[in-house]
Amino acid sequence: MSYRIVVKIGSSSLTSDTGGLNPDKIRFFASELAQLQKAGNQVLLVTSGAVAAGFTSLGYRTRPKVLHEKQAAAAVGQALLMQAYHEAFASHGMSVAQILLTRYDFSNRKRVQNALMTIDELLQRGVVPIINENDTVSVDELKFGDNDTLSALVGNLVKASKLIIITDMDGLYTDDPRKNANAQRIERVDAISDELFAFAGGSGSAVGTGGMRSKVEAARIAMRGGVPVFIGRVVEPDDLAHAVDGTGKGTYFDTALNNLPVKKQWVGFHSLPQGQILVDAGAESALVHGGKSLLPAGITGATGDFHPGDVVEVVSSEGSLLGRGVVNYAAWQVQAAAGLSTDEVQKRVEVTRIEVIHRDEWVPLT
Repeated sequence: MSYRIVVKIGSSSLTSDTGGLNPDKIRFFASELAQLQKAGNQVLLVTSGAVAAGFTSLGYRTRPKVLHEKQAAAAVGQALLMQAYHEAFASHGMSVAQILLTRYDFSNRKRVQNALMTIDELLQRGVVPIINENDTVSVDELKFGDNDTLSALVGNLVKASKLIIITDMDGLYTDDPRKNANAQRIERVDAISDELFAFAGGSGSAVGTGGMRSKVEAARIAMRGGVPVFIGRVVEPDDLAHAVDGTGKGTYFDTALNNLPVKKQWVGFHSLPQGQILVDAGAESALVHGGKSLLPAGITGATGDFHPGDVVEVVSSEGSLLGRGVVNYAAWQVQAAAGLSTDEVQKRVEVTRIEVIHRDEWVPLT
């Protein structure tokens, strides 16, 4: 059976301990990916490694931490990274294409649609899209979190059958197995809880920026978009094929959800919220469990300066993020209508529709 598979490889899997690309590792992953494609699958690669590949060429002794130094290292390293991939895939008779994205590209619906059309065309032509963050122009220090979040957003965007996140650990454990011999690997996850996040630690590598926690967060995003995820190791021949077929060395994150439409993906994961709406327990239950629209009666407050058509976050009385939606009211209208019945709103506030957020424009994120 043919699948559309997104594979994410982090810096530590591609470089030496001191930085710089490891050609043997690049060739190994190219071989594994080529095997997947030749089996009839469509393969997309989300790669880190540009900063790690470039910083030694600029004379830095360790991975730089200052933004402009990281951007300079990425400018040098991205060319080295793509050259290495081009040569490695060419030995298998395959072509590659470079796609550099930023958070802004995802927040703009036209730009993300253009990116999707480009990716679809490349896949139809048998070309492997190699996707990385455009580090040289990104201004947010946190950005995508070593491309873990980027890989989940790409997986949702292309409606991937699977997202494979490769790391130096063979899955998620109940504790750090390097420190606790009694730590147990979690084989399968159906829902991501606070306890699961507590199991995830920080970055385990000097050349990477993403730890297990960012990978679990990426899995949560992908699962919400209907994409199952594998997080684990790929170090020996056929390991990637095993990760895809369900027998890999890692943790599987399953989901019973269907792929979200592109518009809801944009609302839930790509858009930039312009404010927050606070709701009571009744409205929370109606939104999250009842499949209902958000009405003024369940609102307790609002922050931000938003207008009809903007995306806003909806937050519970305890401060938990419940989801995002396209709002039909301006901020001042929400504040004026908060807690009022439908009849009272229609008497006091001039609005085009009574629902503050219609259920068709709502994406739960709990």
